[in-house]
Amino acid sequence: MNLIPSLHPLKAAAATLLLALAATAGAQQPAPAGTLEKIAASGKAVLGVREASPPMAYMLGAGEKYVGYHVELCERVLKDIVPAAKLEYMAVTAQNTIPLVQNGTLDIGCGPTTNNLARQQQVAFALTTYVSEVRMATRVDSGITTLDQLAGRTVSASTGTTAVQLLRKRERTNNVSINTMLGKDHLESFLLMESGRADAFVLDDNLLAGIIANSKNPTAYRIVGEPLGSEPIALLFRKDDPAFKAAVDGALRRLMKSGELERIYTKWFVAPIPPKNTSLNLPMSAVLKQLVLEPNDKPLESYAK
Repeated sequence: MNLIPSLHPLKAAAATLLLALAATAGAQQPAPAGTLEKIAASGKAVLGVREASPPMAYMLGAGEKYVGYHVELCERVLKDIVPAAKLEYMAVTAQNTIPLVQNGTLDIGCGPTTNNLARQQQVAFALTTYVSEVRMATRVDSGITTLDQLAGRTVSASTGTTAVQLLRKRERTNNVSINTMLGKDHLESFLLMESGRADAFVLDDNLLAGIIANSKNPTAYRIVGEPLGSEPIALLFRKDDPAFKAAVDGALRRLMKSGELERIYTKWFVAPIPPKNTSLNLPMSAVLKQLVLEPNDKPLESYAK
């Protein structure tokens, strides 16, 4: 049946061609460009950073300069694999990092994000560059020194962190009640504990140490109790982009092999850091030293076995 019988033959031919092109347009859509191609086309790489997660990623002063162990690793990796790209920084939280990586707003996440199986369904992780222990910080005058003392108390944690999941797991396992008060970021969670609204603050040990070191009165707080768990921390980026993962992992391997990663670690975890030039005194752990020698991207669940 002729769908356009009333048209002039030339017009009919043109219309038929347009219909054919429209019908096949969807099938001929190019696949989404990889991250390397996206950065090359735009001339910039967008880094997701944190405002208050020292020493991993935090902001210095009103000039919005972002620094930290993972920020520097991100910068070194990108300067290696896309040296001509301009680096653009975007402040993110634990809660919105993964969605912003998924929708392409961020090219790489440089905050302290735990690599676990659930998140691997959403994004890809680079080689592990830190292994944290989830601990609790308390006020020295609180008298709290063990996890058992958290029963019936209020504990602050940051929205979107694995600390929240670990607290709930402890409630179920030990059949106790813990009132978890959520802060939108680590600074707000610390303020809940500092002000007395929460009795303890649960987070990765390195982040707790950094926040305490930069607080108004560092001697008023301490990190206590046994670890709730150990967690592999890594840079993250879009899933299903093997070329970008290979490039990032390759750059990290070179930093590890040359000894540069260990020097960057020492700069942020052992030497005095800004803004108060205080030291966290957290030498590289035996676990991380082994990972530098034999890098991998295994998730949290492999550490629990």
